[in-house]
Amino acid sequence: MSDQERNVQQRSHEERNDAGGSTSDAGTAHEASAGESVDRSAGAQQRPPLSDEEARTWAAIAHISALVGLLGNGIGFLLGPLIVWAAKRDDHPFVDEQGKEAVNFQLTIMLAGAVGIALVFTVVGILIAIPLFLALAVVAIVFPIVAAVQAHEGTSFRYPFAWRILK
Repeated sequence: MSDQERNVQQRSHEERNDAGGSTSDAGTAHEASAGESVDRSAGAQQRPPLSDEEARTWAAIAHISALVGLLGNGIGFLLGPLIVWAAKRDDHPFVDEQGKEAVNFQLTIMLAGAVGIALVFTVVGILIAIPLFLALAVVAIVFPIVAAVQAHEGTSFRYPFAWRILK
């Protein structure tokens, strides 16, 4: 357990004792909150670490947020996972790992779609592009759902094919 986790647990314990009417811990809780205000005024804002359950939830959101692209905004497939990953990657290693996986998969899907668009302009490419687009559509919907379910269960999900641009 890191020092930061111990400090958060100690503050939480002290706040519970303070709320329960214990006078012996009230001074300690007051000193901790006075120390917090000094830290915040110095510009060091630290969020409490995510619990494992919260991390699993955010990891699932990173995967499932790719379906925002179904709203027809074009780049939403990438934006959803990218926003979740950027906002929560420092809060828990599992969210960082799964967020990167979701972003990498969406980048792969976008690149494959770009290749399909380029192929449409050739006679032979049309025969390849149509099945490619159909496969991409199915994969872009099914895989994020499967990934979200597994991430919410706490299992790391690796997309079967994804160019891992973010390491």
